[in-house]
Amino acid sequence: MSGADGQPPPALPPHATGQPEVVGHDEQSQVEVDVECLVELARGVLRAEGLPGGCELSLRLVDEDAMSVLNRDHMDGDGPTDVLAFPIDGLDAAAGDAPAGGAPGMPLLLGDVVVCPAVARRNAVARGAATGDELALLVVHGILHVLGMDHAEPDEAAAMQARERALLADLRATDA
Repeated sequence: MSGADGQPPPALPPHATGQPEVVGHDEQSQVEVDVECLVELARGVLRAEGLPGGCELSLRLVDEDAMSVLNRDHMDGDGPTDVLAFPIDGLDAAAGDAPAGGAPGMPLLLGDVVVCPAVARRNAVARGAATGDELALLVVHGILHVLGMDHAEPDEAAAMQARERALLADLRATDA
């Protein structure tokens, strides 16, 4: 295979092959969380959604104070919320084009998914669900937002919920 100039394409750096990279940061202490399990779930979602090796996602677990600040500063919200998603590179970059200002072969920085386990635990109790299941749902939900899905309209919400259920069913079944 050769590039447009007849020369072979540049070799991709080693990190650009293989699996998507997910970096997990547990910055809270209110709820015990299996960060590695959530990181593996996130990798599975990215693979299931067709993302290439070399793409990177940050998964942050924060306390209610930090989430309140993020919610206020970025969403004009009041108080902590369960999950926020901050996309970085556009999906055109995932399709093989260089990110704006980036170079081909460089990692695709997908963005950050920020989850508040304390809020997730409250939501889980209210729904009669396990905290781990709620955290898994929020990770999937946040990643789908980073990848461009939304739930502002009823048809979008139905499509997003269906995709969340399918991903959780497929990926959590392989963990058992």
